[in-house]
Amino acid sequence: MLSRIELEVLATTKRGNTISDIAGELGYSESYVSRAVSNLTEKGLCYTKRDGRRKRVSPSDARTVEVYQNLVQEYSHIDFPDLLTGKSLEVLYYLDQPRTVTEIADASDNYRNTVNRVLKRFRDRGLVGADDGRYQFNKDFHRLHEFARELAHHLHRQRLDGVTSRGTILWEGYDEFLAQTETEIDAEAFHETGLARFATFGLQFLLTGKRYYFYSEQIDAIEPPDLCCHTLLIDDGTRHQSYCLLLLSHIEVDADALRETASKYGLETEIDALLRYLQNSGDVGDNRLPEWSAFEELAADYGVTVPQ
Repeated sequence: MLSRIELEVLATTKRGNTISDIAGELGYSESYVSRAVSNLTEKGLCYTKRDGRRKRVSPSDARTVEVYQNLVQEYSHIDFPDLLTGKSLEVLYYLDQPRTVTEIADASDNYRNTVNRVLKRFRDRGLVGADDGRYQFNKDFHRLHEFARELAHHLHRQRLDGVTSRGTILWEGYDEFLAQTETEIDAEAFHETGLARFATFGLQFLLTGKRYYFYSEQIDAIEPPDLCCHTLLIDDGTRHQSYCLLLLSHIEVDADALRETASKYGLETEIDALLRYLQNSGDVGDNRLPEWSAFEELAADYGVTVPQ
């Protein structure tokens, strides 16, 4: 997410520094620092202003910059730029509560060995500890999670603002997010989702003026498990629950894959209720789900055969 040099520059930069000032303090060439400043400027983490022949650099007012610089100033003996490279920020992002290595690996989609290596580095420096196999931050180093979370959110916001002037983030992970917009987005890694995506699977619904996109560089298209979860994140009322039930009845969706996807979005309970609803002909005791007879009528309207 950020390279070591970018983290070093971000830690060092004070309002009004020149490229020469920063290069001298860090011991790098001005051209090397200038490239890092350009990258940070593109990410909205600092900005520059010409002062004659010199270029002055200032940190942006993004919350993530404030959190990071406060940490660096308070714990100047810790080499944060070295610690926070590689997979570190991704692991810290998911350390929002005491978690096991397996839980972090599953949430971040990393290997256990990778998570172990990252946590060992932080544990060796006393920043995290483990109790009964669950890792958590020591002292007030939970601010490292805050930095990772705020940085991810800031970069998501930058990406969304770069393609639409009116967008709202509904859900986000470390490197993915679900957004609501009022305009069409035609940009790399933005995949249309929500009710509009159901048409791909033979279900055409009446659409509102809002559009929904899932940003991810890891997928080529939205598949049914993610579509169900996105639909519930957009609106978990009876109407959207019914549309998810139609999809699950209309095409074959692996239940285990659906449950695994639900855990990513924190929707295990909701997805389990949908699956039990279809298995038990509506007998689940959840008033957000439609009456079975009403669902049968809806399914008939769309030519969907419901399980018997």
